[in-house]
Amino acid sequence: MLTFALEVGISPWMFVGFVGIVIVLLALDLGVFHRRAHAPRMRESLAWTAFWILLGLAFASVVYWLYQNHVGGLGQHVPIVGRPGQTETVLGGEATKVYITAYLLEKSLSVDNLFVIAMIFASLGIPPAYQHRVLFWGILGALITRGLMICVGSAVVASFAWVVYVFGGLLILSAIKMMVSEPGSGDPREHWAVRLAGRVLPISASIEGQRLLSHEGGRWHGTPLLVALVVIEATDVMFAVDSIPAVFALTGDPFIVFTSNIMAILGLRSLYFCLASAMAHFRFLKGAVITVLLFVGVKMCLVHTDWKVPTEVSMGVIVGLLALGVIASLALPKRNAEPVFPRDQGDPRG
Repeated sequence: MLTFALEVGISPWMFVGFVGIVIVLLALDLGVFHRRAHAPRMRESLAWTAFWILLGLAFASVVYWLYQNHVGGLGQHVPIVGRPGQTETVLGGEATKVYITAYLLEKSLSVDNLFVIAMIFASLGIPPAYQHRVLFWGILGALITRGLMICVGSAVVASFAWVVYVFGGLLILSAIKMMVSEPGSGDPREHWAVRLAGRVLPISASIEGQRLLSHEGGRWHGTPLLVALVVIEATDVMFAVDSIPAVFALTGDPFIVFTSNIMAILGLRSLYFCLASAMAHFRFLKGAVITVLLFVGVKMCLVHTDWKVPTEVSMGVIVGLLALGVIASLALPKRNAEPVFPRDQGDPRG
């Protein structure tokens, strides 16, 4: 990430500073506000969801100032998607629009991830009181893996024009896969990542509070919380393969791709507790997310044509599709919808 940033004229300190701020926020979240393990109630989850969303949108003003003043080289040599070796100058207004669109896109694509996370926790019998800790470490892992993937993706997009068609095709295939696949299918304990971890560390069947590791019979064992973390991390990589190319359809700027990605997933934990129990009732939301993926995939394939979709249109389409999915779900609710959380695990609404 830092090496490629230097190549496009961005100071590495811009990334270091952003990561430092994120780590401080996560430390405050876990060490101060969620120090005691508990199952968040709906009111608490809504408050934290609102906080993270407002924070993510407020960062758009920081993006405007940074790019308007070209702080740390931001906005001076932004790679043009689909035109290797060519760059453009981007000012605060355009950078802000791209960031907000990318943030909303990442947020919408994270919705399907919530289905999978809920099924992982349910299958492993992880109580809601301990789920926040697992998701916290999952965010830290995603910070590293997504940073590496964005670094590679940025360099590839900036070097090869045909890559945009590959990314566009991946998004269209991902949408088709979502149409035909059942969320949460399969036993997480049989996941390849768990089998690989089991070769390094024995896995215990008992939950030891919030511990990821336990000491039994003179040996360290992984707890079900560690199993959940491993599967969630592996799953996040799979989702990142879909979501990161989607943002590259909007911009080749690695700073905007990275910051929009991280700001979107920061609030994933609180959003999870808000929506997981009610997700089954939003029956049209998944269809909206699939349509968003199809739209962005087609948009990426049109980047070299006269039908290239402007950023303003992308933002309107993404917001409109998601709003339509939510409104349609509320207007035509699904009867006798099964909750995502099993009753014996408790309801995060308290």
